[in-house]
Amino acid sequence: MEICVEVLQIINKGFRKPTRIMYKSNLSWVPLCEVLSFLANQGAVRIKKIGKKREYYITERGKEILGYYEQLRSMLMEKTGFPRG
Repeated sequence: MEICVEVLQIINKGFRKPTRIMYKSNLSWVPLCEVLSFLANQGAVRIKKIGKKREYYITERGKEILGYYEQLRSMLMEKTGFPRG
């Protein structure tokens, strides 16, 4: 789950090309393709094909997922007393 959220965060920051997403997420190619495919099937990202190349864009559903993740993270940090970061 955290890998999916990290990939969504990277796409949300404006990184659209798979190679850039791969470098930013420190994933190898095959796992990244699996994560991107999963996120697309869940409706969290949409794929824009430009010739043979693909670009990935976060959808409203993807932004909702990030919002819920941040809420959960904040709630857990409050209860445990761990520093945020």
